[in-house]
Amino acid sequence: MRTFLRWLGRGLLVSVIILVALGLWKREELSRVWAVITLFDEEKIVSNFSNMDAAFLTTPVPRGNGPTAELSYGAETELPPAVDDWITERDVTALVVLKDGAIVYENYFKGTSADDLRISWSMAKSYLSALVGILLDEGQIDSIDDPVTKYAPELAGGAYDGSTLRDVLQMSSGVVFNEDYLDFFSDIQRMGRVLAFGREMDDFAAALTETYIAPGTEWKYVSIDTHVVGMVVRGATGRSVTDLLSERIIIPLGVEYAPYYVTDGVGTAFVLGGLNFTTRDYARFGQMYLQQGQWQGQQIVPADWVDASTAPSAPTAPGKIGYGYQWWIPQGADPGTYMARGIYGQYIYVDTGRGVVIATNGADRKFREDGVSQQNVDIFRTIAESL
Repeated sequence: MRTFLRWLGRGLLVSVIILVALGLWKREELSRVWAVITLFDEEKIVSNFSNMDAAFLTTPVPRGNGPTAELSYGAETELPPAVDDWITERDVTALVVLKDGAIVYENYFKGTSADDLRISWSMAKSYLSALVGILLDEGQIDSIDDPVTKYAPELAGGAYDGSTLRDVLQMSSGVVFNEDYLDFFSDIQRMGRVLAFGREMDDFAAALTETYIAPGTEWKYVSIDTHVVGMVVRGATGRSVTDLLSERIIIPLGVEYAPYYVTDGVGTAFVLGGLNFTTRDYARFGQMYLQQGQWQGQQIVPADWVDASTAPSAPTAPGKIGYGYQWWIPQGADPGTYMARGIYGQYIYVDTGRGVVIATNGADRKFREDGVSQQNVDIFRTIAESL
């Protein structure tokens, strides 16, 4: 009996040692998994959204050594009373409003500050769209009607075989992908665990095999389409999205702080939602688009791409919100009014006719409830019309 107990004790000791060793070895990965699980917890969400680099693998997007492109301050504006209620109700953390290129309102909430680098979520998609327009103009991508497999051959034989670059820009690939952020077993949640475990997003995209309709037939918002856009960009140029975005957009914009991307395990930028900027720098990007891609005398994004990408060209359902090339067009919007949008209340709203750009960040855990998206658009319209 004593021999057995000694053997059992040694076995337990060895097991404990192995478990401790595994815990230390996988500690970073386990920490990232826990960060994914608790990312949207009520008591953590505001801090998490301003500190994504504490939980995920990231890479800087260099801003260069040039001066910051100054945003002037116009006459301070009192916004309509409804805005105060909206800020509270929607858990807004930052709001910057530009009129004719000058800041007329700027404020930060819930203990955050002007210097916070805030997660873009899907606003990042619109930055990638801008980069595609530049590469088309340079001839590095031949046409948006090219099949994605021309530039990303690893997608051949999978769900994206047959999709064009236009299809994935317009979210009309027809690929089966569950985008339910609240379902632990959804595709979007599985994708989050790919990031947490340091695996490769390209492998995740290539492993998708199911489609529900022919490409280009029907609009359905699936974020993995944007990753495929990123694969096309990298395949066409042989360079990383991070380096290209830095050179073609971030350095010319003269942003205040160098942004960063969340990445997968091999350093590939999480292009569908991983950019982190200050709210003022989100506003700079919106102002550049309002100015038809021009900024400080330089044409950064081709003007014809600004027009094409922000027009409601995707095959969305009649009478519903419009979609272009990774930009949203509110229902009933005037020409030249469009927005970048991310979950939990991230927006860049551009009203070209009124010369207004609104950049806002939030931690709105009720963002999916009926009427919330329209409430946000209504507030942006109210602000724009009041200036």
